[in-house]
Amino acid sequence: MSSRPPLTVLLASPRGFCAGVDRAIQIVERAIEKFGAPVYVRHEIVHNRHVVDRLKAMGAVFVEELDECPADRPVVFSAHGVPKSVPAEAKSRQMLYLDATCPLVSKVHVEAGRHFDAGREIVLIGHAGHPEVVGTMGQLPEGAVALIETVDDAQAFMPKDPANVAFVTQTTLSVDDTADIVEALRTRFPGIAAPHKEDICYATTNRQEAVKAIAARSQALLVLGSANSSNSVRLAEVGRRTGAAAYLIDDASALDLGWLDGVATVGVTAGASAPEVLVQGVIDKLAGRFDVTVEEIDTARETVTFKLPRAVA
Repeated sequence: MSSRPPLTVLLASPRGFCAGVDRAIQIVERAIEKFGAPVYVRHEIVHNRHVVDRLKAMGAVFVEELDECPADRPVVFSAHGVPKSVPAEAKSRQMLYLDATCPLVSKVHVEAGRHFDAGREIVLIGHAGHPEVVGTMGQLPEGAVALIETVDDAQAFMPKDPANVAFVTQTTLSVDDTADIVEALRTRFPGIAAPHKEDICYATTNRQEAVKAIAARSQALLVLGSANSSNSVRLAEVGRRTGAAAYLIDDASALDLGWLDGVATVGVTAGASAPEVLVQGVIDKLAGRFDVTVEEIDTARETVTFKLPRAVA
């Protein structure tokens, strides 16, 4: 008979890496293999400290701007996408660049361009300063895209022509919050042009649905992910809204076992940029204190894959 208290771990599935993150990391790894170190990466390739540190150890050098990169070394653009001015500058300096922008972010860029060409005023639902938002707004001339972060913003937005408005969204938002903002926009602008297919990506949606399923049965929720990862922060928010005490942690070292005093069931998930090894680390730490039973809760099957750029395929 174990003297350790019993703890049921509900493991969300899907969790962790999505196809866009997987592709972006592979692009950096293969660039280092093919061209040797150093390979420069503009902005964190994905928002996860462990991924970034591992790639640094392999020979990746992370910078914020292109002018920090020498022209004779390859540079990779992050999965979040970049303003049009960035590849233009790389071309002007005759740099070899690899674009690791997630294809689902590129889809939003194409949509925004289509609306602009059709003469519509464009609203982007997203978080100010997030690199994906900076990249999407940077596809078009300054002032062409209005950023909306909240329902209040949606109600305050004053277009020149209310009959000629379109919206696009960041791919890693809260599905529920975004639905509220879209509803506010549709109430004010019934003819607003919407994306053909929702901009919030399949992985964000699936991970939030999986969290709802486990949080409803858990007293506490552990989300593996970095604090600057939009989709990871949203998972913790969704968990709290469902009624669980939710904690966003980088790895097992950040887990305070005191959070689980009196807890019989804990949910565990990982953001789309968090490696599976971090999940295993948390389960191992829990097993050191509790008599752990792991139950995987499967809410969707993901089969999406994205091709690599020809230069590193």
